[in-house]
Amino acid sequence: MKRLRFWGVVVLTTALVTAISVSAGQVGQELSVPNHLANGEEFTLTPAELFERGKQMFNAMWTAQEGGGRPLTKGSGAPIADPDSPLVFPRSFNRISAPDANSCAGCHNLPVSGGGGDIVANVFVLGQRFDFATFDGTDDMPTRGATAENGDLAQLQNIANSRGTTGMFGSGYLEMLARQMTSDLLAIRGTIAAGQSKALTSKGVSFGTLTRRADGTWDTSRVVGLPAQSLAGATPSLIIHPWHQASAVVSLRQFTNNAMNHHHGIQTTERFGVGTDADGDGFINEMTRADVTAVSIYQAGLPVPGRVIPRDSEIEAAVLLGEQKFAQVGCNTCHIEQLPLTNQGWIYSEPNPFNPAGNLRPGEAPQVGVNLNNRQHFPGPRLRPDRNRITWVPAYTDMKLHDITSGPNDPNREALNMHFAAGTPEFFAGNGRFLTKRLWGVASEPPYFHHGMYTTMREAILAHAGEAQGVTDAFRALASSEQDAVIEFLKTLQILPRGTQALVVDENGHPRSWPPGT
Repeated sequence: MKRLRFWGVVVLTTALVTAISVSAGQVGQELSVPNHLANGEEFTLTPAELFERGKQMFNAMWTAQEGGGRPLTKGSGAPIADPDSPLVFPRSFNRISAPDANSCAGCHNLPVSGGGGDIVANVFVLGQRFDFATFDGTDDMPTRGATAENGDLAQLQNIANSRGTTGMFGSGYLEMLARQMTSDLLAIRGTIAAGQSKALTSKGVSFGTLTRRADGTWDTSRVVGLPAQSLAGATPSLIIHPWHQASAVVSLRQFTNNAMNHHHGIQTTERFGVGTDADGDGFINEMTRADVTAVSIYQAGLPVPGRVIPRDSEIEAAVLLGEQKFAQVGCNTCHIEQLPLTNQGWIYSEPNPFNPAGNLRPGEAPQVGVNLNNRQHFPGPRLRPDRNRITWVPAYTDMKLHDITSGPNDPNREALNMHFAAGTPEFFAGNGRFLTKRLWGVASEPPYFHHGMYTTMREAILAHAGEAQGVTDAFRALASSEQDAVIEFLKTLQILPRGTQALVVDENGHPRSWPPGT
């Protein structure tokens, strides 16, 4: 495999872009990542070293001297509608259509790098399809973009949805759960003969029923909890998409490839090509394949959340009661306390076997595997297998999509639906389906709900409607002391200080058993 290092570039003419090597100490250079990984180096570094290199790029404050910004492309990667108005100063940053951040950690920072974000860090999903969109409906770039897309300027008022920043702690375990569950669903699909129907289940979670008609075509009308793109086409892929709150992204790698271009204007070679200046900024090879592997492994190797339960008898009693009521009213129907990783599913690997085109796929490069349970490789706390060689992931989720809104007039419903082509009736019908929130770490990552507009967990609970309406009603029916106990339970689900080894600690960070006496 040819090893290439492209650490910086200089534009020699308007038609020629040449790569040059930039050393860390070169006078006058302002680079957040002076030395990138060359393809092949990811196979020579230890997991701990890959984690640290990925952390450097996740925290990097990308500059215009290393390819930050994208003058001639949208956040989607498509060319801008008006190349005569490139996205350069003063149009180089934009909160709606992006680039909107200098660093991944600029948004993912609660309580530390890799976490969620304050509402100020919200991203405007779907705004990336425009050149330069603002809240002003007369803005020239969104007008041209909207006209090219759907011919309806009235839709400019709904150009994007505001979404809260998702925390990435424990994400390696979550992706491996999604991979195993997808494999289970595909195995079931493979056993369905013409004229048959079978239940789609994995790890105790039901995804409805898949039917194969007598003529061999598929009927997905009774499949539930999967995104539209997993049910489309002649043969449904049934792929679980664990990333983005509306289940749009398959893997941490795809998440990284998307975000680097969308938010920062940094193009990865596997998405945009080697030696290609896709965005017209005079820089090539802004992130290598090895770089993306390192950033993906950094996110996968982030610590898992745990619990903080003070040694106070009143609080202990409230937490115990809250756990019971959480289950009694039915919250755990979707927020399943833990799901099992089997068959060494804690060995996270790159690339994901279900990656879509534009992202590294199996066979395109050797596989990199790391043990998520290894405390020598990654900071604690970590999970560990039980006596049956099962690693239980206490994420409080079912990995499914649910409609938790009451309908079109629910203020929690999104105006546009990213799963459908812009301009279609389905697109403008909006979106009310969201992945079940992973509650581990929830108390450390306010604000709440997919839009981040609730400042308390109680507000978020009471806002659940649609499929969750019965559970919300049951919560409302609890005595006020019992509602308080549920909140006290949720307050224990926290991101623990880096290096903590125990998953349950007291208010001083000392390990403790839970329930008391166990």
